[in-house]
Amino acid sequence: MPITSVTTDTDACTLTVVADFTVPVRRLWDAYTDPRQIERFWGPPEYPSTFTRHDAAAGGLSTYVMTGPEGDSHGGYWEWESVDAPRSFVVRDGFADADGAPSTELPTVLMEFAFAETALGSRLTTTSRFGSLEALEQLTAMGMEEGMRAAMGQIDAVVEDLRSFAADRSTEVQLLGETRARVSRIIRGTVDEVWRAHTEPALLRRWQLGPDGWSMPVCEFGAEVGQRLRTEWQNDESGERFGFAGVVAESVAPRRLVTTERMISPQDPEGAQSPETLNELTLTPVEGGTLLAYVITYPDADVREAVLATGMAEGMETGYQRLEREVLSA
Repeated sequence: MPITSVTTDTDACTLTVVADFTVPVRRLWDAYTDPRQIERFWGPPEYPSTFTRHDAAAGGLSTYVMTGPEGDSHGGYWEWESVDAPRSFVVRDGFADADGAPSTELPTVLMEFAFAETALGSRLTTTSRFGSLEALEQLTAMGMEEGMRAAMGQIDAVVEDLRSFAADRSTEVQLLGETRARVSRIIRGTVDEVWRAHTEPALLRRWQLGPDGWSMPVCEFGAEVGQRLRTEWQNDESGERFGFAGVVAESVAPRRLVTTERMISPQDPEGAQSPETLNELTLTPVEGGTLLAYVITYPDADVREAVLATGMAEGMETGYQRLEREVLSA
């Protein structure tokens, strides 16, 4: 167990947990800001978490669901107050109802995470600040301290698992619930560089080309909310053509871009016959580059499985390799 001490101060209405790890601060920091990693320890072992959103930046939002052994689910969220990478971050932690909306029946907690270098590795001090003694006692009675102990007991295995989160791993797909999928990859470039490569048409044309022999004659793209998007690809030998059309729904440069998307074709130029997806791109600085997390929400599970079966992940990996080779390396 990495926990060194647990202290409850009823006068200050705080619960402070100190834990020591034998890894560098940066490795521990990445475990908290990478959704693939934090969901492996945020929550007791019998209640694993799934993070459907994780914006590790001031003003950001994280949403997650813990699923119990009987299939029961319990939602939560973080509102990111401040971030000083890789030294500290502050979030407001709250409960969410079945629809993901913040619960008004249970108190929120201001949680401060402080990371410090030690002789053997790193120390994490987590201070939970409650709005009142009543709130502290209520959440303590619900097992908050035991839950934190159980959660932190899992961190060692995550931070020691270097291979699963290394920068040289290819594109990976993880299913989130019934209708979502998360595509993840570390891109060897800065957040600003990766953002530009995903939002500027001149750069998109250089790497988002698909297989050899295909070109992108249409690329109307940007990052302004409400902007209409359209990309079309063409097989230069056969003339076969397809593409996607959508709208920018949300944009927080250079870390979050949310768009809608429908597949288009010469027979269906506006995508009226195609199901619409919601695509949430989040960029997070990590060791080795920028973690790209791309959460796609489909109309239903059947559509999701049909799209994934087309080899989407392999196609995206081809594009990301080209992005690193032909855009970022230049």
